[in-house]
Amino acid sequence: MGKQVLYIEMDNCIGCRSCLAACTQCGGHDNRNRNYVLDVDPFINRQTIPLMCFHCVNPACARSCPAQAIQIADNGAVLSALVEKCIGCQNCTIACPYGIPKFDEEQNLMYKCDLCYDRTKEGIPPMCASVCPTNTLQWMEEAELEEKRAQIPLANGKWTASHDPDVLEGETNVKISLPGILQGKQKLF
Repeated sequence: MGKQVLYIEMDNCIGCRSCLAACTQCGGHDNRNRNYVLDVDPFINRQTIPLMCFHCVNPACARSCPAQAIQIADNGAVLSALVEKCIGCQNCTIACPYGIPKFDEEQNLMYKCDLCYDRTKEGIPPMCASVCPTNTLQWMEEAELEEKRAQIPLANGKWTASHDPDVLEGETNVKISLPGILQGKQKLF
Protein backbone atom coordinates (compact mmCIF):
# COMPACT_ATOMS: atom_id res chain seq x y z
CA MET A 1 0.00 0.00 0.00
CA GLY A 2 1.32 3.41 -0.99
CA LYS A 3 1.25 6.54 1.11
CA GLN A 4 -2.26 7.69 1.89
CA VAL A 5 -3.37 11.29 2.12
CA LEU A 6 -6.43 13.25 3.11
CA TYR A 7 -7.96 14.91 0.07
CA ILE A 8 -10.47 17.74 0.45
CA GLU A 9 -12.76 18.47 -2.49
CA MET A 10 -14.21 21.68 -1.14
CA ASP A 11 -16.88 22.12 -3.82
CA ASN A 12 -18.66 19.03 -2.48
CA CYS A 13 -19.17 20.44 1.02
CA ILE A 14 -22.85 20.93 1.90
CA GLY A 15 -22.19 22.18 5.41
CA CYS A 16 -23.75 19.16 7.16
CA ARG A 17 -20.99 19.19 9.78
CA SER A 18 -20.86 15.40 10.01
CA CYS A 19 -17.08 15.72 10.06
CA LEU A 20 -17.27 17.84 13.20
CA ALA A 21 -19.52 15.38 14.98
CA ALA A 22 -17.25 12.48 14.03
CA CYS A 23 -14.18 14.38 15.17
CA THR A 24 -15.53 14.76 18.69
CA GLN A 25 -16.35 11.05 18.78
CA CYS A 26 -12.83 9.95 17.86
CA GLY A 27 -11.04 8.20 20.68
CA GLY A 28 -8.32 10.34 22.19
CA HIS A 29 -9.94 13.64 21.18
CA ASP A 30 -11.49 14.20 24.62
CA ASN A 31 -14.80 15.21 23.01
CA ARG A 32 -13.09 18.29 21.57
CA ASN A 33 -13.72 19.29 18.01
CA ARG A 34 -10.48 19.75 16.11
CA ASN A 35 -11.89 20.73 12.73
CA TYR A 36 -14.15 23.53 11.54
CA VAL A 37 -16.70 24.26 8.83
CA LEU A 38 -16.76 27.81 7.55
CA ASP A 39 -19.33 29.74 5.53
CA VAL A 40 -17.46 31.31 2.62
CA ASP A 41 -19.84 34.26 2.21
CA PRO A 42 -23.16 33.58 3.98
CA PHE A 43 -24.85 36.71 2.61
CA ILE A 44 -24.19 35.71 -1.00
CA ASN A 45 -24.43 31.90 -1.21
CA ARG A 46 -24.42 28.67 0.78
CA GLN A 47 -20.84 27.63 0.01
CA THR A 48 -19.19 26.07 3.04
CA ILE A 49 -15.72 24.65 3.36
CA PRO A 50 -14.17 22.33 5.90
CA LEU A 51 -11.12 23.74 7.60
CA MET A 52 -8.67 21.41 9.22
CA CYS A 53 -4.99 21.07 9.79
CA PHE A 54 -3.08 20.74 6.53
CA HIS A 55 -0.30 18.79 8.22
CA CYS A 56 2.45 20.90 6.70
CA VAL A 57 5.67 19.15 5.80
CA ASN A 58 7.60 21.85 7.67
CA PRO A 59 4.93 23.11 10.09
CA ALA A 60 5.20 26.57 11.64
CA CYS A 61 3.56 25.26 14.83
CA ALA A 62 6.36 22.76 15.40
CA ARG A 63 9.09 25.21 14.35
CA SER A 64 7.84 27.79 16.84
CA CYS A 65 7.62 25.39 19.79
CA PRO A 66 10.50 26.02 22.20
CA ALA A 67 9.80 22.77 24.05
CA GLN A 68 9.68 20.53 20.95
CA ALA A 69 6.28 19.34 22.10
CA ILE A 70 4.84 18.99 18.60
CA GLN A 71 5.89 15.81 16.86
CA ILE A 72 5.53 14.82 13.21
CA ALA A 73 4.50 11.19 12.72
CA ASP A 74 5.92 8.90 10.07
CA ASN A 75 2.81 9.34 7.90
CA GLY A 76 3.19 13.13 7.94
CA ALA A 77 0.56 13.79 10.60
CA VAL A 78 1.45 16.78 12.77
CA LEU A 79 0.35 15.73 16.24
CA SER A 80 -1.05 17.74 19.12
CA ALA A 81 1.39 18.95 21.73
CA LEU A 82 2.73 16.26 24.02
CA VAL A 83 1.32 16.66 27.53
CA GLU A 84 4.68 16.08 29.20
CA LYS A 85 6.50 18.66 27.05
CA CYS A 86 4.02 21.47 26.33
CA ILE A 87 4.74 24.54 28.44
CA GLY A 88 1.58 26.39 27.38
CA CYS A 89 3.38 29.30 25.68
CA GLN A 90 0.89 29.26 22.76
CA ASN A 91 3.58 30.10 20.21
CA CYS A 92 2.09 27.39 17.99
CA THR A 93 -1.34 29.02 17.95
CA ILE A 94 0.22 32.30 16.88
CA ALA A 95 2.59 30.78 14.33
CA CYS A 96 0.07 28.71 12.37
CA PRO A 97 -1.06 30.82 9.38
CA TYR A 98 -4.32 28.85 9.19
CA GLY A 99 -5.41 29.34 12.83
CA ILE A 100 -5.71 25.61 13.49
CA PRO A 101 -4.10 24.91 16.90
CA LYS A 102 -6.27 25.81 19.85
CA PHE A 103 -5.30 26.22 23.45
CA ASP A 104 -6.99 24.49 26.37
CA GLU A 105 -6.53 26.81 29.33
CA GLU A 106 -7.64 24.22 31.89
CA GLN A 107 -5.04 21.71 30.74
CA ASN A 108 -2.49 24.35 29.70
CA LEU A 109 -2.08 22.45 26.47
CA MET A 110 -2.38 22.97 22.71
CA TYR A 111 -4.62 20.63 20.77
CA LYS A 112 -5.34 20.27 17.06
CA CYS A 113 -6.25 17.76 14.38
CA ASP A 114 -3.84 14.85 14.55
CA LEU A 115 -5.24 13.20 11.42
CA CYS A 116 -6.66 10.51 13.74
CA TYR A 117 -3.17 9.11 13.93
CA ASP A 118 -4.33 6.06 15.87
CA ARG A 119 -6.47 5.16 12.83
CA THR A 120 -4.44 6.46 9.88
CA LYS A 121 -1.22 4.75 10.94
CA GLU A 122 -3.14 1.50 10.32
CA GLY A 123 -4.49 2.69 6.96
CA ILE A 124 -7.96 3.41 8.38
CA PRO A 125 -9.48 6.72 7.22
CA PRO A 126 -9.67 9.52 9.78
CA MET A 127 -13.09 9.87 11.41
CA CYS A 128 -14.02 12.98 9.42
CA ALA A 129 -13.40 11.25 6.08
CA SER A 130 -15.12 8.05 7.15
CA VAL A 131 -18.46 9.82 7.71
CA CYS A 132 -18.49 12.52 5.01
CA PRO A 133 -21.66 11.88 2.95
CA THR A 134 -20.55 13.94 -0.06
CA ASN A 135 -16.94 12.77 -0.42
CA THR A 136 -15.68 16.22 0.44
CA LEU A 137 -13.16 14.45 2.67
CA GLN A 138 -11.52 11.40 1.15
CA TRP A 139 -8.71 9.17 2.35
CA MET A 140 -6.82 7.91 -0.67
CA GLU A 141 -3.50 6.71 -1.92
CA GLU A 142 -1.28 9.18 -3.73
CA ALA A 143 -1.75 7.23 -6.99
CA GLU A 144 -5.51 7.80 -6.73
CA LEU A 145 -4.85 11.45 -6.07
CA GLU A 146 -2.85 11.72 -9.29
CA GLU A 147 -5.73 10.14 -11.21
CA LYS A 148 -8.12 12.67 -9.71
CA ARG A 149 -5.78 15.50 -10.58
CA ALA A 150 -5.83 14.41 -14.21
CA GLN A 151 -9.66 14.26 -14.19
CA ILE A 152 -10.23 17.68 -12.66
CA PRO A 153 -7.92 20.16 -14.32
CA LEU A 154 -8.68 23.57 -12.90
CA ALA A 155 -7.39 26.88 -14.13
CA ASN A 156 -4.27 28.59 -12.89
CA GLY A 157 -2.78 25.40 -11.45
CA LYS A 158 -4.94 25.79 -8.34
CA TRP A 159 -6.00 22.17 -8.20
CA THR A 160 -4.06 21.65 -5.04
CA ALA A 161 -2.84 24.30 -2.71
CA SER A 162 -0.15 21.99 -1.53
CA HIS A 163 2.24 22.48 -4.42
CA ASP A 164 1.45 26.09 -5.14
CA PRO A 165 4.56 28.13 -4.37
CA ASP A 166 2.37 30.89 -2.91
CA VAL A 167 1.05 28.69 -0.13
CA LEU A 168 1.94 30.07 3.27
CA GLU A 169 3.60 26.96 4.62
CA GLY A 170 4.78 25.26 1.44
CA GLU A 171 4.05 21.59 0.88
CA THR A 172 1.36 19.94 2.96
CA ASN A 173 0.25 16.36 3.53
CA VAL A 174 -3.44 17.23 3.08
CA LYS A 175 -4.34 17.91 -0.55
CA ILE A 176 -7.02 20.37 -1.54
CA SER A 177 -9.26 21.07 -4.47
CA LEU A 178 -10.20 24.70 -4.00
CA PRO A 179 -13.89 25.61 -4.29
CA GLY A 180 -15.00 26.93 -7.63
CA ILE A 181 -16.16 30.14 -6.01
CA LEU A 182 -12.56 30.98 -5.25
CA GLN A 183 -11.65 30.37 -8.87
CA GLY A 184 -14.44 32.47 -10.36
CA LYS A 185 -16.71 29.46 -10.99
CA GLN A 186 -20.24 29.27 -9.59
CA LYS A 187 -21.45 26.27 -7.66
CA LEU A 188 -24.52 24.58 -9.13
CA PHE A 189 -26.50 24.54 -5.87
